[in-house]
Amino acid sequence: MNRDIFEQMLSRYPMDSVDARRNATYEVLQQVVLCGLYRGGFFSEAAFYGGTCLRIFHGLERFSEDMDFSLLRKDPSFSMEKYFPAIIDECRLLGREVEITLKDKQSFGQVESAFLKDNTDVYDLSFHTEKGIKVKIEVDTQPPLDFDTEERLLLQPFSFMTRCLTLPNLFAGKMHALVFRTWKNRVKGRDWYDFEWYVRNSVPLNFHHLQVRIREFNGKELDMEQFAELLKEKLAASDMAQVKNDVRPFLKNSHDIDIWSNDYFLQLADMIQYT
Repeated sequence: MNRDIFEQMLSRYPMDSVDARRNATYEVLQQVVLCGLYRGGFFSEAAFYGGTCLRIFHGLERFSEDMDFSLLRKDPSFSMEKYFPAIIDECRLLGREVEITLKDKQSFGQVESAFLKDNTDVYDLSFHTEKGIKVKIEVDTQPPLDFDTEERLLLQPFSFMTRCLTLPNLFAGKMHALVFRTWKNRVKGRDWYDFEWYVRNSVPLNFHHLQVRIREFNGKELDMEQFAELLKEKLAASDMAQVKNDVRPFLKNSHDIDIWSNDYFLQLADMIQYT
């Protein structure tokens, strides 16, 4: 019966290509992980944020592989390991076998470590039943604070609530990543896709939380005008072909980004609503 629930969850997604099946499997497994964390009481201590949060709870039309969490208060002694049994048990109930390991950040490549704080714990969830599927979990144990959260409902594999950052605070995190992520000559096109989504959906940007993030990550004090200038510099200088190539495998319809150009994003920047 429980194995059937996993297949029912998968059946909601199109399976017309290898990428589509892979993306759907990722998302179903992510929801199972969230369910396990809920059962274990994790969301009394932490909140979900990032692209996967936006995808699962707000209908973002792109898939996302990693799961990002922020503690609700700074706690350098926090250990994620106490929640491992709840994740493992939930996966096992649905016929999935998972192994969870703490990653050694010293072994990260330049790309993987380029935007990772020293006080962020990183875990790999490797699924034996889904070869090649590995979900990365990042938990910021000393996060930038002054953000708001809300409870969001999921109905499968059973009804449960996930504590998430609210949209204006998610937008702040995304704009911080877009402007300050340093990948040398690479860009993360998924940041640009999410930026477009926030503007299109008239989500206001919590600039105070963005300032907190910039201060703690980058040691800078910026006002709105200074940030807007940095944003436009980044948008004008980026290689749009690289931006498109990065995000295309995560899209249902690659034609959604045909209109993208540097000028397109510069105009989007002028449409940001700050709060």
